[in-house]
Amino acid sequence: MPTWKDGKLGLPISEAVKIFPELERHLDKKGRLDFSNREARILYNRAIAKAVFGLDIEYHPRGLVTTPVSRYIFLKTFLRGGERVLEIGTGHTAMMALMAAKLFNCDVTATEIDEEFFAYAKANIERNNARVRLIKSNGGIIRGVIPEGEKFDVIFSAPPYYERPTRGVLTETEGVGGGKYGEGFSVRLIEEALDCLKPRGKVALFLPDKKPLIEAIAEKGRELGYKIKDVRFKAGTRWRHSLILET
Repeated sequence: MPTWKDGKLGLPISEAVKIFPELERHLDKKGRLDFSNREARILYNRAIAKAVFGLDIEYHPRGLVTTPVSRYIFLKTFLRGGERVLEIGTGHTAMMALMAAKLFNCDVTATEIDEEFFAYAKANIERNNARVRLIKSNGGIIRGVIPEGEKFDVIFSAPPYYERPTRGVLTETEGVGGGKYGEGFSVRLIEEALDCLKPRGKVALFLPDKKPLIEAIAEKGRELGYKIKDVRFKAGTRWRHSLILET
């Protein structure tokens, strides 16, 4: 498992500053990093991606500051290595697609709908010499986006999960899942995934610690015949869920 020299899945601030010296201007007198500052968060997470996971990542100026550690822990809950996988909505960093390809030796296809994010994802894939097939989504999730007849061992996503538009960095497409609890996008995904999964295939969703949201998706999953496994994990100060649905 990738770790820093101290054996931990993270990076000391002092080491991050060595990688990106400009981080120093965001430190207080006690050497603590100002995580409320967007530039500081981007530089620190770029340092983790580089030092711990061997990835060179550029972030879009208005994109979500994707945290490498939480994404890696999520992938570890369902990938064993060598699978054929599909990521829905890889985002501007293509972080999870890159990890699946480079760290888990997976055959990766990934989609992205936003024009600018697609360009950033493509550049990140090329910068890291990763074998990831990137597909521009036309607004669909799987149907009409992925060629008919293709089958995958795993389909995964960090889906939009808000009930309505929110203030902040997330665009409406990135953030709004629809439905009573924000489950709408995820429900469509697990429905469409059934056409593309191999026998005993899985869908894995990276979700926040929102019980009604998770229960709504899990209930629909059971109706569709999936077996449900919910893995709750902590990354930094936040609890996250890997909701795994197996055929």
